Amino acid sequence: MSDPADDGVFFVGNATTLIRYGGFTLLTDPNFLHRGQRAYLGYGLTSRRRTDPAIGVGELPALDAVVLSHLHGDHWDRVARRGLDRDVPVVTTPQAARRLRPQGFHGAVGLDTWSGHELRRGGRTLRITALPGRHAPGPAQALLPPVMGSMLEFGTDGRVDLRVHISGDTLLVPELAEIPRRYPDIDLAIVHLGGTKILGMLMVTMDGGQGADWLGLIDPDAVMPVHYDDYEAFTSPLDDFRRHVEQAGLADRVRYVARGETLRLPVRPESGGAPGVPDAREAQSAPGPGGASGVPEPARDAAGTRERGRQP
Repeated sequence: MSDPADDGVFFVGNATTLIRYGGFTLLTDPNFLHRGQRAYLGYGLTSRRRTDPAIGVGELPALDAVVLSHLHGDHWDRVARRGLDRDVPVVTTPQAARRLRPQGFHGAVGLDTWSGHELRRGGRTLRITALPGRHAPGPAQALLPPVMGSMLEFGTDGRVDLRVHISGDTLLVPELAEIPRRYPDIDLAIVHLGGTKILGMLMVTMDGGQGADWLGLIDPDAVMPVHYDDYEAFTSPLDDFRRHVEQAGLADRVRYVARGETLRLPVRPESGGAPGVPDAREAQSAPGPGGASGVPEPARDAAGTRERGRQP
């Protein structure tokens, strides 16, 4: 297992990642239930977890913020609620922030779509912007909690050094087309997959086919899939996504990261580097069809082979 203190994206499990870059440490969608425990999905519905998280909530480093896409039990569970430092800001939807504050998370920040929250550390900044998402089709959306995607922009002295986009639990909906128009240069996207179905019928997260189409739409330099096999409600395994991205000619964009391993993040040449931040990325390969080698992929430039301008 990688050291969670390393810079990069450490994959805890489900949609939970630990992102460390430029002196900032973020936790996304904290889910620390163990195998066999049930996550509450609302309206009396639950789903049993199939996997264990790579680390427990007590093993987390000090956090600058938590980024929470929405309030569902597989993204914010009772273990996280009891174990997280209540002084750490939780950046989330307005609806989730209103529910978290009475639980003691008084610094919860509710963001409307396209609004942002900025953290500062000396000359370094991290801007978290809420992006559109829709958790269910049509009128069924009213039955589920509001969801947001997010854009993380790590900067130095007014310059953007790295952009990381997190999809959140969204379906592929027309509103998402505005994201690449506003952010044409995305270094890494973290996509929530799984083809989650409520009552075995209503799909509320992207399956492998939608995920591949989403990748073509958002057009990041690289993508890391998460949220694909941790719960019984997930119906679209990682191999579905793998097959569709191969058919679409996008397989070279995908970085498969096993639980407990770290995807290293880039330092752009123009940023001049930063102490403790690597200048290439490495990923541990997740199991593919027929088994897993457990051998790391070679270090690769995070931006792939494309050269694109960086806009603040």
